Amino acid sequence: AALDALLTESVAALLADGLVTMAAVAQDGMRVRAGAGAASYRRRPTLERFLAEAEAQVDALKAELDADPAATSRRIAAARERAATERASRVRRALEHLPELEAARRRRAKPADEARASTTDPEARVMKMANGGYRPAYNVQFAADTTSQVIVGVDVIAAGTDQGQLSPMVRQLRQRYGRDPDALLADAGFLTTAEIDELSRGTTLYLPVRRPEDPARDPHQPLPDDSPAVAAWRVRMGTAEARELYKD
Repeated sequence: AALDALLTESVAALLADGLVTMAAVAQDGMRVRAGAGAASYRRRPTLERFLAEAEAQVDALKAELDADPAATSRRIAAARERAATERASRVRRALEHLPELEAARRRRAKPADEARASTTDPEARVMKMANGGYRPAYNVQFAADTTSQVIVGVDVIAAGTDQGQLSPMVRQLRQRYGRDPDALLADAGFLTTAEIDELSRGTTLYLPVRRPEDPARDPHQPLPDDSPAVAAWRVRMGTAEARELYKD
């Protein structure tokens, strides 16, 4: 909380002095490897067994602690109880995250009972990393003022994709500084037409237009079913001004 407040106060002071303008903000996501090892991921039956064992150990250690009046032994027992309690808490959190993972597998038409959560880092998800491999990781979202290069917003999410992360960042900037960025730049991995529609009222979006399957079609010409905001985005990204701004 202290670091979060420090970010807001620091950038707000720079905004007040005109050193940060938020005329254009660029957003990107970076996969950061989690502390969890691949072997820490367990399915529901194993997690439930681990939780029962951990809770039984906590109860046994509490009973041992109450029965032993020796100070040194009590300190050792108390430390063991804390460790067992923390392990039980981690396993319980892993079980709490399982429904979300099971639902995600169902949406991909995969067996829900094969969903696994980490017993050491329950919030981490297995993601594709920059080297092409898959590791337990977090997705760290950064937004930076393109002129000053000052980071103005940051978030940590457990999704392996950047899609859908523009709106949460704009809401964060609005909450921190009382205003939306004039322009928001991001790569094609962020592209969703729903967010283009949602953000068009306060922020101009600059995201690359994907190449159409038909090489003869101009990607910057609106499609018949485009909303006004999406049509404007397509046309905008074909202009020289947009290409120059997008270099940032």
